[in-house]
Amino acid sequence: MQEQKPDSREQKTNRLAAEKSPYLLQHAHNPVDWYPWGEEAFNKAKEDDKPIFLSIGYSTCHWCHVMERESFEDPQVAELMNEAFIPVKVDREERPDIDSIYMSVCQAVTGRGGWPLSIIMTPDRKPFMAATYIPKESRYGMAGMLDLVPAVSSMWNKKREELLANADDIVSAISGSMRESTGGPGLDENTLERAYQMLRNSFDPANAGFGTAPKFPTPHHLTFLLRYWKRSEEPMALEMVKSTLRAMRMGGIYDHVGFGFHRYSTDSRWLLPHFEKMLYDQALIAIALVETYQVTRDPLYRENAEEIFSYVLRDMRSPEGGFYSAEDADSEGEEGKFYLWTEEELEEVLGEIDAKLIREIFMTSPEGNFLDESSRTRNGRNILHLKESLRETAVRRGDNYEVLRRSYEDSRRKLFEHRERRVHPAKDDKVMTDWNGLMIAALAKAARAFEEPAYAREAVTTADFLLSRMLGPEGKLFHRFREGEVAVEAFLDDYAFMIWGLTELYQATFNTEYLKNALYLNDQLLARFRDNVHGGFFHTAEDSEKLILRSKEIYDGAIPSGNSVCALNLLQLGRITGNINLENKAYEIMQLFSGQVSRMPIGYTQLLCALDFSVGPSREIVVVGNPESIETEGIISDINKEFIPNKVVILKPAGTEEEISSIAEYVSDMSMKDGRTTVHICQNYNCNLPSSDREEILRQLKD
Repeated sequence: MQEQKPDSREQKTNRLAAEKSPYLLQHAHNPVDWYPWGEEAFNKAKEDDKPIFLSIGYSTCHWCHVMERESFEDPQVAELMNEAFIPVKVDREERPDIDSIYMSVCQAVTGRGGWPLSIIMTPDRKPFMAATYIPKESRYGMAGMLDLVPAVSSMWNKKREELLANADDIVSAISGSMRESTGGPGLDENTLERAYQMLRNSFDPANAGFGTAPKFPTPHHLTFLLRYWKRSEEPMALEMVKSTLRAMRMGGIYDHVGFGFHRYSTDSRWLLPHFEKMLYDQALIAIALVETYQVTRDPLYRENAEEIFSYVLRDMRSPEGGFYSAEDADSEGEEGKFYLWTEEELEEVLGEIDAKLIREIFMTSPEGNFLDESSRTRNGRNILHLKESLRETAVRRGDNYEVLRRSYEDSRRKLFEHRERRVHPAKDDKVMTDWNGLMIAALAKAARAFEEPAYAREAVTTADFLLSRMLGPEGKLFHRFREGEVAVEAFLDDYAFMIWGLTELYQATFNTEYLKNALYLNDQLLARFRDNVHGGFFHTAEDSEKLILRSKEIYDGAIPSGNSVCALNLLQLGRITGNINLENKAYEIMQLFSGQVSRMPIGYTQLLCALDFSVGPSREIVVVGNPESIETEGIISDINKEFIPNKVVILKPAGTEEEISSIAEYVSDMSMKDGRTTVHICQNYNCNLPSSDREEILRQLKD
């Protein structure tokens, strides 16, 4: 959590001081009389007959810090706000339901979105004005807080009917846009082809990635392209994945000293990042790297995934077993300061000879490649980045690769140890179920593909923590844990991502407890989130707090949508259990959103991964054997090494009391052949002859 700043006004606190959110606590000493979201604020607004100024952000948001320093810490602005409004603060990561609704408002009203999100609304929470960052003083045609607050206050007192009518119009428009589509012609293999062509058309052949600037990782684009390549054998699909992951790994968006990816690149070359690090990025990029390694066997992708896990396990692991949410972009009031280097610093830490090599590898310069934000001038500080891999450097220099690698690693370690003594960016140390579910999935996938049981053990630690602490006494899942407190009833993404993680973890460990928990959470999801009339899932549960709207989302943005992940979960759980009803609910999601997906399939690449599974071919692979035998382990290893995305793997232990037959009845009659580990491969509800021959098994899998 970011340290609270000293305040000359005797450290006065507002109501946020009693909260657990690191973002809300950052504002606990503002002179603005902030309320947390809740009935106290809404009732006060009604009593005082004032509109609400709703400010939504998150603890590692750079421009949120800027607006706080400029306005919320300023006594003049605070006095105006306290007089005109009931100010309310929301952490978007704690309350994604609130953020989703009001971000839709902002995008509809202004044509853009982002954080900090500023909404002015009636006491009954209907918005009539929306903006993102607002400066203290008006400039460049943008109203500043000093002018905006009195103007809104005047309108509230003199033109209230106009504001109320505007609020009703906005709510009506957003409600209409959020209503489910009536479906379209249906999604099929042609949809996959159109999405591929759109990605190819937006691909940057010079710098890799999609579009121009800013550039985002969007890993589900890459995992979709891998599936499209598997289906079509189109070489360009794979090339786009490989070149994008390589460019990201070599660019400044990657932390070459401490590992892990920054949020996005502000330029088209992946050089200048927005320096915050998010847990979900690490998980989703790691999944793309693991799958690309399965396809290519190129150690570059495995090494990159392992570096991500090193960073997350070192810096983001909570003592209880969960993972923290994020690290800030700023330290000492400057974005990126923690990550930048002057050439003098490099020489001071490494000595002249080693510094010369590191300057060459990381393409530094005396004048620096980082522009100071305020002066827009170079001040000698460098973002470390690569123009070639270390193997390519060794070839170009005529060096022995292993000798060069050891020298490089020794220097990197020294830089890391030196950097550790700097003032660190703030860490958002809340643990969130949804993002932890993604990391469980990533670790479980890596454990299988890399044959690394340590990753499975780490995933088990996190899953056990979430299942023991985030499930309430009534069996409901919760969203947030911090400092021993569990709070905020879970949203769709919490259930969807947790089910995904547990399903992957079962297939990494074959511990049926994780499969049973995935099915239990899926039952909860169906009972509390599903739209029983139209299909698909709402973002909030039926018995959750009632907001002005109940949204249903499918767009796969920085994070895949809950509906998209649910579609794949339902297909996988349906195949594992043999329950066709679960698969039918996945098809309902695809049909429900088929109209909008058909219009712009590039925006729904996670859903298209589910579509790829449903179009098939897909397989159920049942391994019957002694779990501890070398033969069984070898066969499972063969299966895990292959990139076969549209499959589920079940282990039926032989000769023991096993639970899997009670979960998946169709495996009850499957047995070992001639006393050997035997694999039963089924496709489209038809099973091949069982086999114990590893070559024959692989042939069937690749056929």
